[in-house]
Amino acid sequence: MLPLRYTGLWRALSVVILMLVLLATLSPAFWFFGSKASALVWFENADKWLHGLTFVALTLWFAGVYERRVWWLTGLGLMLFGFLVEFLQLQLSYRTAEWTDIAANTAGIIVGLIVAAAGLGGWGLRVEDWYSRRNRN
Repeated sequence: MLPLRYTGLWRALSVVILMLVLLATLSPAFWFFGSKASALVWFENADKWLHGLTFVALTLWFAGVYERRVWWLTGLGLMLFGFLVEFLQLQLSYRTAEWTDIAANTAGIIVGLIVAAAGLGGWGLRVEDWYSRRNRN
């Protein structure tokens, strides 16, 4: 983890975010979109885009609080998380698991790592610096 002042908070938020994503992926789709067919029919492959964007966001979150030297572990951990999600969806009668979802997750992780390497990684330190400057005034 980066040398953050509030490591406990960052870790707790990380767990909460992962649990919310897991809950969202295991909940019936109609909880979020009404009828999946009617909600997503306007956008081809919307499900894959949602997978990809979710994993871009997760990757950027973890790249913001962990050092660059362990980003490969972040990517690996998120890939395993994606496999876990798909495995758990296989166990549910109201969800489906697809290999293309895993591909979308992986693409999202790669894009997230590229964006992090381009300058967005380590944002947690910048947030804490901003917060401490703001509270000094």
